[in-house]
Order: sequence, then structure tokens, then C-alpha cells
Amino acid sequence: MNGNRFGRLFQVTTYGESHGEAMGVTVSGCPAGLELTTDDVQADLDRRKPGQSMISTSRDEPDAVTINSGIQDGYTTGTPIGMVIQNKDARSGKYEPFITAPRPSHGDFTYSAKFGTRNWGGGGRSSARETVNWVAAGAIAKKILSSVGIELKAHVNQIGDVRSDDVSFEQILEHSEENEVRCADPDAAAEMRELIDDYQEKGDSIGGSIYFEARGVPRGLGAPRFDSVESRLGQAMMSIPATTAFEFGLGREAREWAGHDRNDEWEFDENDDPRPVTNRHGGLQGGITTGEPIYGEVTLHAPTSIPKTQTTVDWETGEEKDVQVIGRHDPVLPPRGVPVVEAMLALTLVDFMLLGGRVNPDRLDDRPGAYETDYHPSRPET
Repeated sequence: MNGNRFGRLFQVTTYGESHGEAMGVTVSGCPAGLELTTDDVQADLDRRKPGQSMISTSRDEPDAVTINSGIQDGYTTGTPIGMVIQNKDARSGKYEPFITAPRPSHGDFTYSAKFGTRNWGGGGRSSARETVNWVAAGAIAKKILSSVGIELKAHVNQIGDVRSDDVSFEQILEHSEENEVRCADPDAAAEMRELIDDYQEKGDSIGGSIYFEARGVPRGLGAPRFDSVESRLGQAMMSIPATTAFEFGLGREAREWAGHDRNDEWEFDENDDPRPVTNRHGGLQGGITTGEPIYGEVTLHAPTSIPKTQTTVDWETGEEKDVQVIGRHDPVLPPRGVPVVEAMLALTLVDFMLLGGRVNPDRLDDRPGAYETDYHPSRPET
């Protein structure tokens, strides 16, 4: 099975299954000299871990990370960083009824059809449990980006038909972690919570979306065509389980705009450098960064594991039957998906920064030019 590695210079290789012994990730390409502890990684894992609120799965996983290579005296050495997260509350027995009877809208049948076998406990490799590895690697990427003046954040901007008001990047930074929904608009967050509770009481689930933004990204990253920032970022976001849409800039709204209205005109900044007057392209033009904020949305469908009665077939007995997926599952995905989106954004950007020579690929230190960014302060769209 291929497809377990992400990135070109900053490479992330993962392993593990939902109800296996452990999840694990190896990060190659992290420069030496980055101060890094387990606390740096654990902070983001705690935001993603199960059982953190009444609107997440009750699976009791501490998701405690162990870093077992690539660190010496609290600093990265430039060699591969190995991290392991043990599965402490695996209960695969509940999935025995689905060994030959695929759960609706899961990867059960497609994995079996492709490989002739599969790890059936909780979906095995296809489970969103695997994203714990991505968040661990993303925490390292975020720390590298922070060291060169790049800041990123995401929040839940829609659940079902409840959408938040537009909020500033500063509001997202300040308020998105203040409620269980991870929405920076407190009024919308309260409505979202009521809606989630309603679906949970009915034994059903609901979808939503996550808004993300990155500031301080230098101009000139990316290359046409298949190495454009949006194509790589699209691959990253569409890899997240349950993702059905990825947008940047105006996204789907662009279909309603005339060219004259959508186009970002140019002006000179205080340094007499060209910069776009607006940022409707989401910081990307021609597949290359403009120096303006990169922003967009990721849509996640409703969780497919629900206790409502559904119909499937058993390919061993040849019978059609009604089933209930009984277990510990999230009624909604975006609240725990926020750190996953941030991780994939960070992993994509740090890879481009290394490829573009904006971060020294070997060492992070105080030498002049070691991590020159050509940083341009961002400003709100007008």
C-alpha cells in the first residue's frame, strides 16, 4: 500500500490503524537547531484527541506522544524525527458484524475489493484516527513557520445551515478555542452547539466547514502547474477523511462574480513594491504566493458512523440486512478537524518554504540569511 508519505523536502511518513497497538509518524527534512519538546507536539494533539467534550467521541485516548529520535538536548539534530502515540482504548470487537458486511459510506468494501483483505477493527487504516500522526508532524511544521514570522489558524465557520459571521484573523486567534465548537463567533457557536445536540439526540450526525488562514507567507512560493500552491494545498486538504470540498480565496462564490469585480488590481506599497489592492484570490495568483494572506475553506461531510438503522449486504451469506453502527463516534467532525486542517496547511507551507530556500534546509540558527523570508506585513481585504 502506497500513499503513506506526504511532502517533498519536509517528508511525513505515517503508520498505524484505528484499533492497532499504536500510531506513528516519521518526519524527515526538519532542519537542525529547532528547539522542540514533547510539550510542543502534545499541545496540538490535545486539541484533536477524542473524549474532550460532549460533542466528540467518548473513546478515552490520552494521545500522549513519545519522541524517540531526531532530538538531542531539546533541539532537532537534522535526522529523522520519530514519534509514537499508543492506542490505549481500542475495542475492535464491536466491528465483527461488519467483517463481510460493509458499513454504509465507509471504506470497508473498497479496501477489501482492492487488497482482498483489510484491518476491519474500526476501519483500520482508513479511520480518521490516523490524522493524529498528521497533527504531530504539523506541530513541528508550525514551529518552524513561527520562527520565520508565519502564523496560521483555523476555526469552524459552519455547521449544517448555521454559519458564523465573518471574523478577523485576530478574532480567530483570540476566540476560536473558547468554546467546544471552535468557532470564533460566540453567538454562532451557541447555535451550532444546539444543532449538534439535536442531531446527536436523534442518533444522527451533521456536516460543516472549517475556515483557515495563514499570514506572513512570503511572495514567490510555488510553481506552475502541478506544483502550484493551491494544487498541493488541495491535495493536502482533500486527504483529510470526510473532506468533500476545498476552496481558496472566493472559492465557490467566484462563480457569481464578474471578472472586473473579482480581479485584484495592483498598487505600490510603502516600499514601492507592487501589491494587490484586494485579496480575492486568497494570496495566490498563477499558482504562486503574492505575499498576502492565504485563506480558504474545507468542507467535511457528516460522520458516517451513526446508530440509525441502515441497510447493507453480506457478501459471504449473500443476504441483505439492516445494521446499526454502535460505537463511540463523533456526531460532527469540524471541531476536532480544526487542528488537522492547521496541520496540513503547515506541512504544505513549510515544504514550499524549504523548496524555495526561505528556510535553511540544514540548520536553523542566527546566521544572516539562514531563514530570510522576504516577509511583507499583511492587511485586511478592502
